[in-house]
Amino acid sequence: MSVLALLLALALERGLTHLFHLREPRWLDGYFDRVARVVARSPRGLAAIAAVLALALPVLPVAAADRALGAHLFGLPQLALAVLVLLMSFGPRDLRDEVDDYVEALGRSDRAAADRLATELLEGDAAGRGSSLREAVEEAIFVQANNRIFGVIFWFMLLGPAGAWLFRVSDLMRRRAAFEAARRGGVPRPTGGALVLVHGLLAWIPARLAALSYALAGGFEDAIGNWRIAVDRASRGLLDRTEDLLARVGKGSLQPSLAGVTPEALDAATAHGAWRIVARSAWIWLAMIALLVLAGEAA
Repeated sequence: MSVLALLLALALERGLTHLFHLREPRWLDGYFDRVARVVARSPRGLAAIAAVLALALPVLPVAAADRALGAHLFGLPQLALAVLVLLMSFGPRDLRDEVDDYVEALGRSDRAAADRLATELLEGDAAGRGSSLREAVEEAIFVQANNRIFGVIFWFMLLGPAGAWLFRVSDLMRRRAAFEAARRGGVPRPTGGALVLVHGLLAWIPARLAALSYALAGGFEDAIGNWRIAVDRASRGLLDRTEDLLARVGKGSLQPSLAGVTPEALDAATAHGAWRIVARSAWIWLAMIALLVLAGEAA
């Protein structure tokens, strides 16, 4: 049932792009802001506990609904709930559409539109980066794929709809805290912050699996070489190390395919190539999940 729900959600997502604005639950912003204030005022030992409790509150209704539906009506209501929650959990925006829009903006030399789209991918200002913007966008695509796709899939397969929503809420809380801090002129991601720590813990395992799939989907040797570098240079917070690993492995997996690209086409080719690695990795995930489910049923 989980595999069927996942396949249906991924298929429906491509046909419901006009409804993606519903995946940005602004009605939760007030709650997230209150959580951020409570966590910021809490002693260090209690901040993580407060963040976990605050994260659990929006997830409990989904878990309760999933449990209540059970196997009623051949499991169809439960399947519908799973598909709906997955559709709400992927995102909040469609990564493929964002990459396509960014490449189109580059193609028509619309620097303002390209910078705006890059800012959304980077979760930070893209203006004034110059030649470093290409690399930053490339890294952001690999990182955002874990936040928007692979982390959701992992926790859905582990805990069902509640797991998918748990990961999405943790990412939304992190994004909101970073946005508010940046808006006030503070540090967008306070090192060791409880909200960042909780999301980093949830992202740790799926990020490693995503990085492995990046290596399998592209240049394996370059990707594994960059993985070793990321491990050797790991010195920052948990989420920062995870994102650095995703970025380095993703870049290594893409590097061989960029060898013959002309300099003027490199920005677009890099963004499109990063998405292709992500798409291939998603197929690897689906194949492995199907094999694991079949093996479990056979056992």
